[in-house]
Amino acid sequence: MLDAVRGGATLQGARAGALADLIERDRRLAYELAAGVLRRRAQLDGMLKLATADPRLHDVLRLGAYQLRALARVPAYAAVSTSVELAREMAGEGGARYVNRALRSLAREPGGGRRETELTHPKWLVDRWRRHFGDADATKLLRWNDTRPAVTLQPAGWGIEQLTARFQAEGFGVREAPYGAGLQLLVAPGSRLPPPAQLPGFKEGGFIVQDPAHALVCRFAAVPPGTIVYDACAAPGGKAVALERGGARVIAGDARRERVGRLVETARRAGVAIRVAVADLLAPPFRSEALPAVLVDAPCSATGTMARHPDARWRVTPRTIARAAERQRALLTAAAALVRPGGLLVYATCSLEPEENSDVVTEFLARHPQFARVPATGSVPAALLTPAADFQSLPQRHGMDGAYAARLARVR
Repeated sequence: MLDAVRGGATLQGARAGALADLIERDRRLAYELAAGVLRRRAQLDGMLKLATADPRLHDVLRLGAYQLRALARVPAYAAVSTSVELAREMAGEGGARYVNRALRSLAREPGGGRRETELTHPKWLVDRWRRHFGDADATKLLRWNDTRPAVTLQPAGWGIEQLTARFQAEGFGVREAPYGAGLQLLVAPGSRLPPPAQLPGFKEGGFIVQDPAHALVCRFAAVPPGTIVYDACAAPGGKAVALERGGARVIAGDARRERVGRLVETARRAGVAIRVAVADLLAPPFRSEALPAVLVDAPCSATGTMARHPDARWRVTPRTIARAAERQRALLTAAAALVRPGGLLVYATCSLEPEENSDVVTEFLARHPQFARVPATGSVPAALLTPAADFQSLPQRHGMDGAYAARLARVR
């Protein structure tokens, strides 16, 4: 998996390909090791002095060091032994001896497991967030990103009461998600939840897995019941399901053909009547001013979801953010052309960066005076609104993914 991520794949994509032949217990451990190494790569590299090591051994050393420092359930001798065997396969006896010395030395160091959150993220990103959020909030955000996020279920075929009763009957601990946005599953220390497909009610379409932030974006959108809404960047389909359950009539499109299959499966399992199309918003299958509502859940840097996607922190760069903002401006402009007078235009991201959020909307409104902000009063708690009345959730303040949304209307 680490090789695949280094080659440009996402961790989720690498996981699907690399772990298919393992039993469930081994799949979960392998994923935890890969995700942990990605979260703490800079910290691990500082411990290991990789500049003097054979490059073929870098990931072997990181995996061994992560087990020594972060996985108390793996005995030190086992972490060293398995790493040595891997090194022997990859670099022969010389590599095995090097890894053995390095990891045994690390295991003997007192206090080597001390956590330094600044070392688990790229320095430029830490500096950026400290400027934007201040030292205290930035530190909380870094810590949030280094924890395993809760699994939150959103009702689909079942109501929240039925979901709660079923999971409690099966022995799961549950609690209400922040701001009442779903049901969170509780995990006992040292244990792990089964994958979603093995949870009660999955096959029956009782729920979808969706962070509270993204469910709240749909509440903030406040699409009137019965309104046709085009979800223009819809995969994997969570927002489309939420909008349909809220009474909207959803047409879901996505330009990424490889993701449309998952979108179709999500809608089918949730039992909602969503029409799905492979469609590029920049070349839309609708005439101008044809739609009463459009949602642009724009592709972004995803800096609000780094707890869920630990590889993202090493993938994003300042240029990534600038390129994302450029594409977002184009998508929002294209979506605006589809909205009829009096219609609704909702722009959303899972980014924390103002260049992708409020800056995009401010520039759009300056160039398109026929649109204006029209927040729906009371759709979400005031704590989740910016001074401009846009939606914004911040992990370090609200205990959920970071997300942003602006609700606009074509007023003339």
